[in-house]
Amino acid sequence: MTTRAHSFAGRGFTLVELLIVLVLLSLITLALASAMRTAAQTEERVDARLERIDDLRIASDFLRAVLGRVSAQKRAGVLEEGSSQHYFMGGASEVRWVGVMPARFGAGGRYHFRLHLQENQTLALQYLPWLDSPAQPNWAIAPNVFLATGVSELSLQYEDASDEPIQWGAPWSIVDRIPARIAINVQTERGVWPVLVVPLRALPASDDRLRGPVFGGSIR
Repeated sequence: MTTRAHSFAGRGFTLVELLIVLVLLSLITLALASAMRTAAQTEERVDARLERIDDLRIASDFLRAVLGRVSAQKRAGVLEEGSSQHYFMGGASEVRWVGVMPARFGAGGRYHFRLHLQENQTLALQYLPWLDSPAQPNWAIAPNVFLATGVSELSLQYEDASDEPIQWGAPWSIVDRIPARIAINVQTERGVWPVLVVPLRALPASDDRLRGPVFGGSIR
């Protein structure tokens, strides 16, 4: 009896037992690799989301600063029939205006601006020093500020607050005033941005309503 027990204790593992151990080790390795890959993918998604949020915040802050201060000065010279009296052109996928470049973004002063989507799917803002001339600026030589890449669509709408109910639409076809607000819709390869609505506040020096004394009331 003692001899048989000794023989069983010293025989080692069978081939079946080794195979079972190898299979279990393979399953454990596969599970660990899958968990590490999932963790890496989650980290990449979080990084991409944070990068997207950061790009959106920077672009939104810049557009609010630049587009929120628009010149309402009327264009000089003889204008074509049906053309805007102001330095403003609002299209369905492009907008041009005259405003002030914030000092923290570059040289201050009044500039021509153009927001549009380039052919390489880059959302770009072009700018040129302002000239009091009815001629359009030469955008081919204008510097660019790149706001976002991988943009598949840019659509714009403009608010006409003169009637009730308030109307939104594009393009802006009213020639004797600029819109009250502009809604910017941006769709990228990584998702759709929240709609950016920017009030268009006329620069005081460019608004005819603010020139000269006012008696017996206030300017609205």
